[in-house]
Amino acid sequence: MAQPFTLRQLLASCILLPGAALAAPFAYVPNEKSASVSVIDTATDEVVANLPGGQRPRGIATDGQSLFVSEAPSNSLVVVGIAEGKQIAAIPLGESPEGVNVSADSKLIAAAVEESNSVVILDAAKRLKLAEIKVKGKNPEHAVFSPDGRWLLVSAEEAQQVDLIDVKARKQVASIEVGKRPRGIGFTPDGKRAYVACEMVSTVYAIDMGKRKVIAEIKAGNFSNGVAMAPDGSRAYVSNGKDGTVSVIRTSDNQVEATVPVGKRPWNMAITPDGRKLYVANGRSNSVSVIDTERLEAIKEIPVGELPWGVVIR
Repeated sequence: MAQPFTLRQLLASCILLPGAALAAPFAYVPNEKSASVSVIDTATDEVVANLPGGQRPRGIATDGQSLFVSEAPSNSLVVVGIAEGKQIAAIPLGESPEGVNVSADSKLIAAAVEESNSVVILDAAKRLKLAEIKVKGKNPEHAVFSPDGRWLLVSAEEAQQVDLIDVKARKQVASIEVGKRPRGIGFTPDGKRAYVACEMVSTVYAIDMGKRKVIAEIKAGNFSNGVAMAPDGSRAYVSNGKDGTVSVIRTSDNQVEATVPVGKRPWNMAITPDGRKLYVANGRSNSVSVIDTERLEAIKEIPVGELPWGVVIR
């Protein structure tokens, strides 16, 4: 495995090589117990570097230049320069921050903060806190921007609804009833639908965002939690923590078309921009499973650090 802080050289070589624009992206995996972020080259599916992520990294997002990592002991958003391979800032968030998301235009960051039952919105470029918005659900875990950046949809551990934040108005404007303990959230590219995995009922809820109501309830595996959307919106992928599987849902008819075995306690996931490979963090296997989305089977399991929380690809 490559030693920490070798990514600068790797990125430089990619820039200088002919055809570098076609180079595969990197996947970043926060390892909660190892206090590190594993960097996976999606062309080779090998760990090529390890970056710092604070003492206990959990939620992660990126704008392509920096990583934004929620870090529990310091209750902050740790900013890591990717090319520099080091922490460059830490922004206070509040007690027990979890999921982090970056808007499609890379201008805003949203972080769910459990103990304050709130979502913090930050300016990505200035690294400044812009607002803290209270939500109805207790212990919010994910706050995900709609593709147009107009909305934030928020899930919480102690809830039976997802809360809708108007980003411009900086306030919660609605709640949409779903099952117990909503977790992962994924939007179709047009923003018209959202898919929410609810862990305690092992069900995925398809939401019509215009009508703000559930239009389908889809049974997944046991303890469904993470959600990743295909770039073309044709599928929603859902990790099932107790089963060690990923359910593949067709969005055309909201039916499960396949179930793919992965590692132990799969959690949060990310898909490559071309939609060909899905990366699944396996919290109890200390690994990331790679799923070939054409064959719908796991093609590799990559060892990472201890207790990987999720994956982000930009």
